[in-house]
Amino acid sequence: MIQPVTPDYAALETAPVSTAPFAHVVVPHFIRPDDLHALAASLPDIRSGGSFPPGALTLSPLMAQLVTELEGPRLRTLIARKFALDLDTAPTMLTLRGRTRAKDGRIHRDSASKRVTVLLYLNAGDDTAWARHEGCLRLLRNGHDLEDFTVEVPPVNGTLLVFPNGPDTWHGHRQYVGPRHTIQLNYMTNDTRARNELRRHRLSALTKRLPWVA
Repeated sequence: MIQPVTPDYAALETAPVSTAPFAHVVVPHFIRPDDLHALAASLPDIRSGGSFPPGALTLSPLMAQLVTELEGPRLRTLIARKFALDLDTAPTMLTLRGRTRAKDGRIHRDSASKRVTVLLYLNAGDDTAWARHEGCLRLLRNGHDLEDFTVEVPPVNGTLLVFPNGPDTWHGHRQYVGPRHTIQLNYMTNDTRARNELRRHRLSALTKRLPWVA
C-alpha cells in the first residue's frame, strides 16, 4: 500500500495572486519535501524531449496517484476560486516532461485553447544549472526579450506555478539541456480548437507507446 502524495492545498489557498507581469501564483513546496523525496525514486523514465501524456508512459503507483490527484476536483476548485474563473466544465489535459532540449524554453504564449496553465516542478534544488538560471522559467514583460522578466521560477522542490493564459502571458527560460521533470496541467476551453488538441493528445499517447517509436 503506497502512502499517497497530498499536495499542500492550504499553501495554495493562502498564496497571493501576483499581477506583474500578468496574474499568477507561485507556491513553493506544493509537494512537501518528504513526498518529493519519495517521488524522486518514482519518476518515469523519459529519455527524450517533448511532452508525454500519462498513457504513453509506465507510471509507478505513486506517480499515477499524483496524476489522478492533480486532475481531481480539489485543485480545480482552488484555482477557479483564486482567479475568479468558472472551470466546472473545463476539460483537462495533462502531460509530463523529463528532459529539456536546446530548442526548448523559447519565448512563447500557450495556445488559446488552454485557459489556465499549471506547472509542477519535481526536480531537486541542488543542481548548479539552476544557480546559473538555466532552465528557470521567466515570466516576461514582452515577447522578445528573455532578460526583461518580472519573476523567475526555478524548476525545483515541488514548486507550483499557475497562471490564466492571455495575449500577454509571455514566458520562457534560458537554454538548458538535461533532466528537468515537470508536470503540466491545462484547463481547456470547450471549443473546436481544444477538442482537436485533446484528440491529438490522445493520439500522441497511442503512438508514443508503439514499439517502433523511439
